[in-house]
Amino acid sequence: MIPPTLFSIFLIACGLVAATVFIHIAGFTFMLLTLRKWNYTSVEHFWQITRVLLIVAGCLILLHLAEIAVWGSFYLWAGAMPDAGSALYFSGVTYTTVGYGDLVLGESWRPLAPIEALTGILMCAMSAGYFFSVIHSIYHMK
Repeated sequence: MIPPTLFSIFLIACGLVAATVFIHIAGFTFMLLTLRKWNYTSVEHFWQITRVLLIVAGCLILLHLAEIAVWGSFYLWAGAMPDAGSALYFSGVTYTTVGYGDLVLGESWRPLAPIEALTGILMCAMSAGYFFSVIHSIYHMK
């Protein structure tokens, strides 16, 4: 396989970041529309609030897992990781910025790792903001 150029890495990174952000925004939109249908700001009882927050947290985790899978799938497809388990594991520890370091990309693919980490930080921050917004709406719209 021909090693990628820095310019091709940049284009690939742009595509992966765009896919990640799209997944996140589409997930937010779906959750907002669903929560609006449920009239979630009118929940008042402990178990109703708990149910809404558990569903939101679960959906956010699923969004992040889908985004990790996009990056991991690319690493596998590009031959940057030897198998699906390694690709998903590497993507997960990179996206979450845990970065154990037990798996690393080949030298030509390494510029993607910090870009994935920065993207993961941004998506986690967006999720935290969204979660806070839901809590704020529940407790302050009465």
